[in-house]
Amino acid sequence: MRNSTRSNVDPFIVMDVMEAARQAEEAGRHIIHMEVGQPSTGAPAGARRALAEALDHDALGYTVALGIPELRKRIARLYKDWYNVDLNPERVVVTPGSSGAFTLAFTALFDSGDRVGIGAPGYPSYRQILHALGLQPVDIQTSPENRLQPVPADFADLDLAGLMVASPANPTGTMLDRGAMQALIEATHAQGAAFISDEIYHGLEYEAKAVTALELTDDCYVINSFSKFFSMTGWRVGWMVVPESHVRVVERIAQNMFICAPHASQVAALAALDCQDEMRENLAQYARNRALMLEGLPQAGFTKIAPPDGAFYVYADVSELTDDSRAFAREILDQAGVAVTPGLDFDPVRGATTLRFSYARSTADITEGLRRLKSFMESRR
Repeated sequence: MRNSTRSNVDPFIVMDVMEAARQAEEAGRHIIHMEVGQPSTGAPAGARRALAEALDHDALGYTVALGIPELRKRIARLYKDWYNVDLNPERVVVTPGSSGAFTLAFTALFDSGDRVGIGAPGYPSYRQILHALGLQPVDIQTSPENRLQPVPADFADLDLAGLMVASPANPTGTMLDRGAMQALIEATHAQGAAFISDEIYHGLEYEAKAVTALELTDDCYVINSFSKFFSMTGWRVGWMVVPESHVRVVERIAQNMFICAPHASQVAALAALDCQDEMRENLAQYARNRALMLEGLPQAGFTKIAPPDGAFYVYADVSELTDDSRAFAREILDQAGVAVTPGLDFDPVRGATTLRFSYARSTADITEGLRRLKSFMESRR
């Protein structure tokens, strides 16, 4: 039986790194995980309690495709609380994780063959989902002087149907300030293209609050998730905000593609929104880890790093150390017992000379990981 040409997507390399780390652990080694973009903490206690209670009283069957109305209203209130944005809850669509939101957004906005711009380095699944949907991902090579974020000049002549941005970004942790976001929105709209803002790391900021595109325009798609700030990766529940005229379009697609996001996860997500004090305790841990990374990585020899304003990543240029980041990451895993992610996941052109380090684990793990990295690098000299 033949496969479709659009099914020929690249693997998510970090998952291969995770598997290699798992095998090493199975063989008895202690591995420090700096490869995975996943909080080491679980879902908030209040979310777990709410679900336990619901399981005793509710069958938890299908919900409506757009999500539980109470959850949509509570998400809309979040925008008032965080950004002072008055948001109509009818514009909120609850999705099966941000991945489901990407699929819905790309399907609703673009036709087969359309060209969609994504910043490089950037989250690899953008590229692969676009490809699987018969769309053309267009990598926009960003520059260090622009904090590895796209600027209008980067795509002025690319004939795009849409632009996808992320702030805070994966893998760099860099953010767009209000002026930079405004410039991208205006340049995208001037081309008649759709603007999509990936905001799943909002809430994980250290020195300035991230800007939501909804502060600047209603003519956009905004995607978010309970995975990162709310520490609910495995629950697979996210959301997006779309223009009012697009709600019914997205609803019809969601009905057929997903029916709904998992009911149990929606119940937990609703309760999680009232557990932000607990989540900010996690943020304080990430802030400590970030400070350790910004001090410890240069001491180990990783001196060329992007400024991580948010999320829980440090992206390093290792071109002076290797031209094969995948082999280098394997060497670090084998010799130091630290799992890190090769940049090839995020940038097919320049990723052979970059690595991503995650600091989402415990502070004790980060401290030990940095000690091992320093020892490894000293042994290489």
